[in-house]
Amino acid sequence: MSESTLGDGVTRERERTETGEAAEATDPNRAEPTRPDASEAGSGETDRTDRTERAVLAGQLEVLTEENRRLRAEYARARRTRYRRSALGLAALGTVCALAGTIFPDARTVLFALAGTGLFTGVLTYYLTPERFLAAAIGRDVYAALAGNEQALVSELGLQETSIYVPREEGDPPAWLFVPHRSDYELPAADALNDLFVVTESERSRGVSLRPTGAPLHAEFDRALADDLASDPGRLADQLAEGLVEQFELLDSATTDVDPAGGRVSVAVAESAYGPLERFDHPVASFLGVGLAHGLDVPVTVETTPADGRADSLVTCRWSE
Repeated sequence: MSESTLGDGVTRERERTETGEAAEATDPNRAEPTRPDASEAGSGETDRTDRTERAVLAGQLEVLTEENRRLRAEYARARRTRYRRSALGLAALGTVCALAGTIFPDARTVLFALAGTGLFTGVLTYYLTPERFLAAAIGRDVYAALAGNEQALVSELGLQETSIYVPREEGDPPAWLFVPHRSDYELPAADALNDLFVVTESERSRGVSLRPTGAPLHAEFDRALADDLASDPGRLADQLAEGLVEQFELLDSATTDVDPAGGRVSVAVAESAYGPLERFDHPVASFLGVGLAHGLDVPVTVETTPADGRADSLVTCRWSE
C-alpha cells in the first residue's frame, strides 16, 4: 500500500469522526448526561441529619431516665439510712442508760425507764422504716386529675356547687358525697345513694352520689385512733384536725371553731399538701365532711372559702338535727 493511499484513509476517517461529533452536538433528541439533582442531594443530607439528631436525643433521654431512676433510688436509700441511724442512736442511748443504772443505784429507776424507752423506740424505728417514699407532688397531681374529671361531670350535668356528706348506717364508705341537681334539694333515700346517678321520682332529690376522697383517710384514721370516735362536735373536730396535721401530715396547722348550737364547725387550715382547698372534694375538706357525718350521724354540708390572715382556707361544715 502506498503512502498516499494510507494518508487518504486516515484523512477520511478523521472527517467521519468530526462529522459524527457535530451531528451529535446538533441533534435535538440527544439526551443530556444525567447529573445529580441538588435538591435530592440536599434532601438526603437533611434526612441523615434528622436521623442523627433523633438518635442523639434518644440516647440523651435514655441517659436522663436512668439518672432519674438512680437519683430516686439514692434518695430512698438516704431516707432509710437516716431512719436507721436514728434507730441505732436511740438503741445506743437506751444501752448507756441501762449501764448507768447499774452504776448509779440512786437514779436506777429513772435510768432504767429511759433505757427501756430508748431501746423500744429504737427497735420500732428500725423495723418500721418505710421502704418506699412518694413525693407529695405525685399525690397532688393524681388528685388534681380526679378533681378535674369530677368537676367536669358536675358542670356538664348542671348540678349545684353544693357538697353534702350523707352518713351510712354501715358499710364502706361510711358516708356518700351527694351533689344535688336543684338548689331547693331534698336528700334522697339511703338506697338511692348507692347509684352514681340518683334518679328519683321527685326532681328535688336528683343528683349524683360519689365515693368521697376522704373515705379511705377516715378508715385509716379510725383504725389508728386510740379512743373511740367522739360524738361531741367540739371533741370530734379536734380529733379530725389532729389527724390531718399529726397523722396524715396533710396540713401544717388546723384551728377549729365550733358552734354546737348553731350546727357549725369551722376549720382554718394552712399549707395544704394537696394544693388549694377550693377544688372539688378536696381530701382535707372531704375528710372533715366524712368524719363529722359519721361521728354525728347527720348529713353535713361542706363549704370551702379563702381565709384572711395566717390561714390559707376556711372549711365550714354545717348540719341540722
